Amino acid sequence: MKRFARLYGELDATTSTSAKLAALERYYAQAPAADAAWATYFLSGGKPRQVVPSRLLRDSVLRASGLDDWMLEECYLAVGDFSETVSLVLPPPTLEDDTGLAEWVEQRLAPLRGADAALIEDKLREYWDRLGTAERFLLGKLIGGAFRVGVSKLLVQRALASHSGVDAKTVAQRMMGYTDGNTAPTAERFAGLIDAADSRRESGQPYPFFLAHQLGAAPATLGDIAQWMVEWKYDGIRAQVVRHNEGTWIWSRGEELVTDRFPEIAAVGAALPAGTVIDGEILVWRDERPLPFAVLQKRIGRKTLTKAILAEAPATLVAYDLLEEAGKDIRPLPQRERRQRLESIVAGVRAQAPELALRVSPLVQTSSWDELAALRTQSRARGVEGFMLKRVDAAYGVGRTKDVGTWWKWKIDPYSVDCVLVYAQHGSGRRASLYTDFTFAVWDGAGNDRKLVPFAKAYSGLTDEEFREVDAIIRRTTIEKFGPVRSVTPTLVFELGFEGIQRSSRHKSGIAVRFPRMLRWRRDKAIAEANTLADLNELLPEATARGHAG
Repeated sequence: MKRFARLYGELDATTSTSAKLAALERYYAQAPAADAAWATYFLSGGKPRQVVPSRLLRDSVLRASGLDDWMLEECYLAVGDFSETVSLVLPPPTLEDDTGLAEWVEQRLAPLRGADAALIEDKLREYWDRLGTAERFLLGKLIGGAFRVGVSKLLVQRALASHSGVDAKTVAQRMMGYTDGNTAPTAERFAGLIDAADSRRESGQPYPFFLAHQLGAAPATLGDIAQWMVEWKYDGIRAQVVRHNEGTWIWSRGEELVTDRFPEIAAVGAALPAGTVIDGEILVWRDERPLPFAVLQKRIGRKTLTKAILAEAPATLVAYDLLEEAGKDIRPLPQRERRQRLESIVAGVRAQAPELALRVSPLVQTSSWDELAALRTQSRARGVEGFMLKRVDAAYGVGRTKDVGTWWKWKIDPYSVDCVLVYAQHGSGRRASLYTDFTFAVWDGAGNDRKLVPFAKAYSGLTDEEFREVDAIIRRTTIEKFGPVRSVTPTLVFELGFEGIQRSSRHKSGIAVRFPRMLRWRRDKAIAEANTLADLNELLPEATARGHAG
């Protein structure tokens, strides 16, 4: 626990990639395999399960620290992170403890989930008395299910490669599915990641996803359009369908096994030849077009898929690449050849079972970049985000790399509106002392009845200097504090960008937006000039469809 807490602190204290890599390498050189297995899981995006209810944790801290509720709240507001607050207000420890991370997670924390409240509090007090400030901070992140640190999975893979001498791409391949919560990290699994002699691939394991770069320049800079394969860019769930003799597996890009959530796609997988892996997009498809992501979202996270939801949001696999054929890895083959083989497999499956929810991503045929640009303006009316551009000779790479292949995403510009900052919360990590998480509102009504209605939250898009400047304004213009949130006098206007918009009965505005972020601080605008709720309603898909039809 001490070793991992030290690593966590080192990673959180710097933005230098080389410093983070060095810290990871030091950790892996010293940590036992069982501890390294769990560290790799958490650092690569695996989520700890919350084992102590928030209210019980807070009450236990109050009793252990002897603080009044209002004092703990003031400490939290000053610090900005509850785990850090807890680590600072508790009495100093009286015991020493060198227990490793694996034992802490498996034998001390896991049994707390669902345990009696009195037992949980007794154990928390015992654990706090064994840990210093840094370890208590980490403990809070683990028991609260809120572990997050500024390190990428790619950097973890680089560190493991450096530690073991195994090629980083091989490590990336072996790590696919490592953070799926259905299988716990073990010393044996960790050893498999770094075994230089082991070249096997587990049955049902996906390949690392190849990711596209955002196209920032004019597409004409890519050269002859004939050297590029063009497809529509869909807004669904990126997935790999793996068909081996033992069965069918469906993996999301987040490396979560989602086979049970999509029985229609599992049926597709069962019809594929053994030794087949297809990369594609899971969408709700109806009347020869994809429906908005919001429709698919209705079934994401549901434990039970009723007949009604399956009928309302039937899933389809839109296949766009073939990674394995007859048990052979064909990723090194050119894009054009992989596409031909994919079309052949899909045609064979559909000939045998045309009712299956499977189709090949259609190719967009144009003779010039200008013609393609004109077609791109129809993206929203078609329910897509723009284009995917893939070189016909590109191999299927690993992650977002250009050394073996080239994919570009040529997305349409995001939706954007000017809105007013009305609430603020502290950030996390190195921004825990600043107000960086904001709630934005637009105008609704007219005349004396005009009011600001909150509709979105965002915490990214500004520079560090801008965040510091906004933080100072928030502190000067605070109207009220409630918990970690401050309401402020409306004075600041921002242009907010987002990828999608839908109706939502759960939001006061009746609107929900997808992937909101701040595009710029509109210092040139007064709050009266911000957009309205009516403007947002005009951006809804049904409004866009009416405009297109007209």
